[in-house]
Amino acid sequence: MAHAVAQQDDLPAIYEQLYVPRAIEEKMLRLIRQGRLSKWFSGYGQEAIATGCTLGLDERDYILPMHRNTGVWTTRGVPLRPLFCQLMGREGGFTKGRDRTYHFGLPERRIVGMISHMAAMLPVACGLGLAAQLHGERFVALCFAGDGATREGDFHEALSLAGIWKLPVLFVVENNGYGLSSPVEEAVPIGDIADAAAGYGMSGAVVDGNDILEVIRTVRQAAERARSGAGPSLLEMKTFRMRGHEEASGTAYVPDDLFADWAERDPLERLARQVVDAGCATREELEAARARITRQIEEDIEYALTRPAPESTLEAERAGVFAPAAPLREKNPEAGEGAGVPKRYIDAVSEGLRQAMEEDASVLLLGQDIAEYGGVFKVTKGFLEAFGPDRVRNTPIIESGAVGACMGLAIEGFRPVLEIQYADFIACGFNQIVNNLATTHYRWGQSLPVTIRAPIGGGIGAGPFHSQSNEAWFCHIPGLKVVFPATPYDAKGLLMRAIRDPNPVLFLEHKRLYRSLKALVPDTSYEIPFGKARIARAGTAVTIVTWGGGVQWALDAAEQWAGRGYELEVVDLRTLVPWDIEAVLGSVRKTNRVLVFHEAPLQGGFGGEVAARIAEEAFGQLDAPPVRVGAENMPIPFSIRLEETLYSARAKLDEALHNLLAY
Repeated sequence: MAHAVAQQDDLPAIYEQLYVPRAIEEKMLRLIRQGRLSKWFSGYGQEAIATGCTLGLDERDYILPMHRNTGVWTTRGVPLRPLFCQLMGREGGFTKGRDRTYHFGLPERRIVGMISHMAAMLPVACGLGLAAQLHGERFVALCFAGDGATREGDFHEALSLAGIWKLPVLFVVENNGYGLSSPVEEAVPIGDIADAAAGYGMSGAVVDGNDILEVIRTVRQAAERARSGAGPSLLEMKTFRMRGHEEASGTAYVPDDLFADWAERDPLERLARQVVDAGCATREELEAARARITRQIEEDIEYALTRPAPESTLEAERAGVFAPAAPLREKNPEAGEGAGVPKRYIDAVSEGLRQAMEEDASVLLLGQDIAEYGGVFKVTKGFLEAFGPDRVRNTPIIESGAVGACMGLAIEGFRPVLEIQYADFIACGFNQIVNNLATTHYRWGQSLPVTIRAPIGGGIGAGPFHSQSNEAWFCHIPGLKVVFPATPYDAKGLLMRAIRDPNPVLFLEHKRLYRSLKALVPDTSYEIPFGKARIARAGTAVTIVTWGGGVQWALDAAEQWAGRGYELEVVDLRTLVPWDIEAVLGSVRKTNRVLVFHEAPLQGGFGGEVAARIAEEAFGQLDAPPVRVGAENMPIPFSIRLEETLYSARAKLDEALHNLLAY
């Protein structure tokens, strides 16, 4: 038990814990020199930080390490043979060859590993800390960042969130003097990064990161403060990187005298002197412990090197992208399409949210201005009074930080629903969505039931930054589901399904439809499956495949063409990832002509994917080439007149249908 060792001040035991990552470092260096290992991110000389932080925590506390924090894994008792298989990319590793080194998590050890994007895991720690508060538990989350990562936006967003909510999070900055090759003074305009703590309303401290006993004491004190409700801490651990950014890159850019100075402060030798001076062990006893640990490390790494490369099947790899969804709930007879009472699109969304929260206490809402104000579109008006401030939370203006926090909440068993004020602003959280949320299940099997709601689309005269149709950005991302309902009935049923899905779901709500579209919606809760299109209007002359705001435009066009003697079939995809290729092909084989229609700009739009699949799989049934219709390839103009006459896909639809039917 790591914490028990530290509490007893068992110096020889602490020494052994500290030596394990050093022995691994030395073995990895030998392998590099022998040409048996191509890459290693060395933490040589910095081991006291990872090991000391871990010893200063309880085993129930979360740790979010980086690639130089081998001591976290070894001190937490992670089995070494599978760990080395992971590091060597061999069979038996934790990610089955799907990701490298420490890019994974071990929930049973309360470790959540990194991704390559610096500072990205700090907001995740905030979500874990918030989960501790909501659960009424006393665990804390400790996350690491390098000195360079403190310039990233996620660092500041995470500290802002932790400070305002007094989250039990410890931010540990491992200041080793350099980013990749740039010295810290070229990137950080203050002498001590810990001084930034005051700006976020938290405690800050500068720590000698090469003194493991000081690290343990400081972390333990900060953790107890956090457990008591006093909030987060920013701990700057001063150390030095004795190797290159990665082992092969060298250190030619570092002055030689720095190596000599820091070699005198080596954490292992410093602790050895303290152990001997305290009379806890002799030099000979410490050397015997080192030899024993070295032999074990040697055996375990050599074992890993004998293992073959991971193998798999395409079916298994595809199955790993998403967590299996729960079966669709049995539909209430009163919840069928065409049942219920007339409701606006916005009311259907709000009702779906409300019923999901009533049915499942793990569902909670986050977003800018969603509580007292009810959101800019008033979807959550009255929710604060109904569910309380723990479950309906205003966040600061931190899209990336809020998405990352949702990931932490999901790891701890919550089902967070995040409102992005406008879909345009989702770009500020792009990295967290596509590189963190979307990849996690494939990489290490963690389910992340996070729903991101985003009002999308034009038609309201809001200009280029509040009117984009950017769904195609996300359809290219494996591991993310994309839902775009076109009717009030679908909006409620698909949203309730999204919230119960164990995967991240981007739920797009067309704001032009919020108050302009009304249809029958059942009062009871119900779900609509993903990947199942609907025939919005039956026909035989042409198939129009569309989604979201394009559906109403397509139905209007179909009504007009019916007066000319042509019955057009409108297929509403409902969901873009997954999308219902079979329904589309079935319609195309009936009509033999197809037009793919979307509100987004034509270039790079998701319609290109749909048209390509149709051409590949139904070419022989087509009487004309597939046609795509989308908006102009330019930013959407502010002027409604310009949007409707020059930019909009709607303005191009009639001519495209005429040409397709005349082919």
